[in-house]
Amino acid sequence: MKRREFLLRSACAAGAAWLDSAALPQRARGSLRKPLPRKFSASDTVTLGKTGIQTSRLAMGTGTVGSGHHSHQTALGIQGLSALLQNGYDHGLRFFDSADSYGSHPHVAEALRHVPRDKVTVLTKTWARDAASARADLDRFRQELGTDHIDICLMHCLTEPDWTERYQGVMDVLAEAKEKGIIRAHGCSCHSIEALRAATESSWVEVHLVRINPIGALMDSDPATVVGVIREMRARGKGIIGMKILGQGALRDRQDEALNFALGLNLLDAFTIGAESKSEQEDLIRRIAAA
Repeated sequence: MKRREFLLRSACAAGAAWLDSAALPQRARGSLRKPLPRKFSASDTVTLGKTGIQTSRLAMGTGTVGSGHHSHQTALGIQGLSALLQNGYDHGLRFFDSADSYGSHPHVAEALRHVPRDKVTVLTKTWARDAASARADLDRFRQELGTDHIDICLMHCLTEPDWTERYQGVMDVLAEAKEKGIIRAHGCSCHSIEALRAATESSWVEVHLVRINPIGALMDSDPATVVGVIREMRARGKGIIGMKILGQGALRDRQDEALNFALGLNLLDAFTIGAESKSEQEDLIRRIAAA
């Protein structure tokens, strides 16, 4: 691995470390507990922007502290994580959120053996930064996932403000893959506010994975700034999936507040959260219904 890529991956992995919520800026909690305009469900059917892809509001994340082909979810083992994904499916969740760097493709593949492929949305992410690597990843990902197509493929952990120029080769490969039916939509996850703004300006980006929570934990900027960018995404018809909704553990004791915040924005098509057990997953589903 090239030194620059190693440093970038290390920086993203470091950003995924568990945080002590006591060390984070505090907000008046009462201001975030306003009644929501309507009821929500984790299993609500949503459409991701203009992609035409319909899936569940809640995506099942597989990458809590995910890097180096490992995460808290993959630590459950292939059968364990597959069973967790199947449990979510049984509760109406239809969105599997994976990535090469999480090492979760085999786990998702096992779950896909037990549920109808056309009933679930499979999202994955590539670290490719050149065309050849992107082509190789698409072939390998489909083999690892045991599927002939991937619903959403994102460029992972972008930080450069000029990434839409620097990585045009990868963008072209993913656009070609969409034309051939290998993927249904393409986009990115960003890990800097500059990269996020560049993604918003790009007509190529159909789906954004955006870090958002009420306290700014592991985000690209403060919540108000990020929400402003998300509003611009919405105005442009982008598909928007929230991540770091619970601040990767920083809001583990304030889950209702975080969920109310995400739902109350009325800007996210869906959001992804990684449960680590069936009881945790089912509690999350109940909390969304009660928000």
